[in-house]
Amino acid sequence: MRDNLPNNKFLKGSTVYLKEGEPVERALRKLKKKIQDFKLMETLRAKEFYEKPTSVRKRKKSAALARWKKHLRSQQLPPKNY
Repeated sequence: MRDNLPNNKFLKGSTVYLKEGEPVERALRKLKKKIQDFKLMETLRAKEFYEKPTSVRKRKKSAALARWKKHLRSQQLPPKNY
């Protein structure tokens, strides 16, 4: 059965094949899952508008700082309640 499928490397990740009698809703769910796994939508949203290199650096630095503060919060002792 797989012999008649197209052997195109560009369609490899974004193609969902239906079996005989398989509902279309299941295929849509599979396609959505593949898109999420490849992080395709995140990439498309990020590349939708041009972001200046300084903005990229600033965004990444603030994200790193937020992660570091979260790490420090988890290392702190809980406050005394007496």
